[in-house]
Amino acid sequence: MTLDHIKPTLRALQVFESAARCGSFTAAGIELGVTQSAVSRQISDLEGILGVSLFIRNGVHVSPSPVGNRLAQQLNNALSLAWAAVADARRSEHVVTLSMLPSVASRWFAPRLAGFLDANPNVDLRISASKHLVDFNIEGVDAAIRYVADPGNGVDATRLGHETITPVCTPEYAHRLQLMAPEDIRRATLLLSDIEEDWSLWFDRVGLGECNAQGPRLGDAGAIMEAVLAHQGIALGRSRLVEDYVRTGRLVAPFDEHLEASRAYWFVQPKGGIETQAVAVTRQWLIAQFAMSQ
Repeated sequence: MTLDHIKPTLRALQVFESAARCGSFTAAGIELGVTQSAVSRQISDLEGILGVSLFIRNGVHVSPSPVGNRLAQQLNNALSLAWAAVADARRSEHVVTLSMLPSVASRWFAPRLAGFLDANPNVDLRISASKHLVDFNIEGVDAAIRYVADPGNGVDATRLGHETITPVCTPEYAHRLQLMAPEDIRRATLLLSDIEEDWSLWFDRVGLGECNAQGPRLGDAGAIMEAVLAHQGIALGRSRLVEDYVRTGRLVAPFDEHLEASRAYWFVQPKGGIETQAVAVTRQWLIAQFAMSQ
């Protein structure tokens, strides 16, 4: 028999949702900062109020019962909305927390920061540079610049622009190795990265056949760029991230041939969220900046 006159506490529901999601009372206790016994007690009390078993217990292992699984899914949605509301309440109308890749933050956005501040003096901009896809519901981030092929249906997205991939090196390196035609690249040290558009694709694009690239694999975009700037070799550069270096003459693209990037830049926001004026002007500024450069 359910105790219809007794309503479960929000804390008990939160404890249950955590335990169902974590698959363990111990893990839920760690997440919530309480003991395993406190989690077990809260769930036993909740089961008593509801008059149903929320977990199937097998020794130390637990898994949600069918009823518990349905309740956990509904609570997960409800709590996500609640945390999103809390995050919204914490934000100022003038604050914009913008997430982006570290390479985009340092190579593309940072040189344009002064221009943004001049154009938007009332926006308190905060950059979060991270490689992971932020969770808008729990991380307090207003929007993000994402470099993906498809932003998916879980966000509101505005396409900012695409880019090309082309070999870049310093003028000194190009002159020393006499890099004038694509076949000359066989004399160069190829710096390898983890982007989808690799040297094999570029070799195929220009008709050079099999690549057999044996150069160092640095992985991180920042490390690769530092090696290029130090005349250590030639790398496949993403046009948005190297355009300022090429424009100022620190780097050159010795060959005309390039690859079309499989990804694009997107401005993404929480799905169905309320856009503040500060976020709106940030989005419009980014659209204009991407339109001005390729």
